[in-house]
Amino acid sequence: MEEQQRRALRRGRARLVAALRVEPLWEPLEQRGLFTRPMLEELQSAGSRGEQARQLIIDLETRGKQAFPAFLSILRDTGQDHLAEMLIQECESRPVPPQLPDLQPVELELQEEKQRKNVIPHECLSIPVQAESERPRMPPVPARGSAVDKRSHDQDYEMKADPCGHCLILNNVNFSRDSGLSTREGSDIDCEKLERRFKALCFTVLTRRDLKAQEMVLELLKLSRQDHSALDCCIVVILSHGCQTSHIQFPGGVYGTDGKPIPIEKIVNYFNGSNCPSLRGKPKLFFIQACGGEQRDQGFVVDCDSPEEEAPGDSLESDAIPLRVPSDSVDEPDAIASLPTPSDILVSYSTFPGFVSWREKSSGSWYVETLDSVLEQYAHSEDLLSMLVRVAHAVSAKGRYKQIPGCFNFLRKKFFFMCR
Repeated sequence: MEEQQRRALRRGRARLVAALRVEPLWEPLEQRGLFTRPMLEELQSAGSRGEQARQLIIDLETRGKQAFPAFLSILRDTGQDHLAEMLIQECESRPVPPQLPDLQPVELELQEEKQRKNVIPHECLSIPVQAESERPRMPPVPARGSAVDKRSHDQDYEMKADPCGHCLILNNVNFSRDSGLSTREGSDIDCEKLERRFKALCFTVLTRRDLKAQEMVLELLKLSRQDHSALDCCIVVILSHGCQTSHIQFPGGVYGTDGKPIPIEKIVNYFNGSNCPSLRGKPKLFFIQACGGEQRDQGFVVDCDSPEEEAPGDSLESDAIPLRVPSDSVDEPDAIASLPTPSDILVSYSTFPGFVSWREKSSGSWYVETLDSVLEQYAHSEDLLSMLVRVAHAVSAKGRYKQIPGCFNFLRKKFFFMCR
């Protein structure tokens, strides 16, 4: 979709949400190939007519080059010509350029020196610069080891609300026979650990167990549509089998108990600034315990002081499933530029994309066990990224097969948990 078409949809979104009749659109949207039946069912579950219209306009931006003209045609066919004409007008109008502040030129201090050298006055440089009194002052950099508090207000996310936010844990253990996915023994241990940990870190925790893909989506949408205005943060934890998927921003996917995958980037985008306004500017954290693929990393030999651990026993399992790319979950290639910037988001993966993630029946997954331990020891004093480095270091030293957690970090500030 071209930029002016996306801009038209965004400018006209308020009027479309107010006036769009969505019911007659579903059948032609499917017939024209803009949306599949599962996609439309998800849109229809969005809530009221206005909420359905809003989500439809947002999703329409990702549906390819022909989505905009096809949508205009469908609007005309369903007797909503006035909305089609409004979008055409918005598409043809030019964007208003941003207004720059009115900067007054001042002479450089070189004038006196040049005058002393008999330079003609009009040769003195005159360019737009700020007066010295108006220039922003950079704070002094404290010396290493000084007593200056490193957790300044400007550099850290504010975490003052109590509770500080919601935490949703989706824990899939038992999968349908048709899915071909095994029971994830040990996942309940992971779930219990994280429930206790995030409650101790001042979050309200909601756990849902053994959900199908569509049920997972509904829980995520329900959370993203809550009013988070009085809260400072939001956390989503997913414990399930995983796979590789086609992606633009965030790799990987997780499975519902019915064996249907959900791309991680789809989950994350439910909470971005466009779809969840009450979380704009606030940290949104995602912890994913699932395989990123089916490759097994045997590591490489290094000379180091890392303690050797015993090889994994018979109870060691992986959450890996081979690559599947369902036709109803792949965005068109030209959707890249239409996706909003994922600011204030961090996605922590239990393993590197493409590789398996190990879980033991008796003690749970390596990643969650280590994450829980690190949070217990360091959450009162260290920021989240520093703790995730500790998690990666500890997990990478385990077992004969190797695993290293990682994260996609789009946080703008340091994140410290609130500890009572």
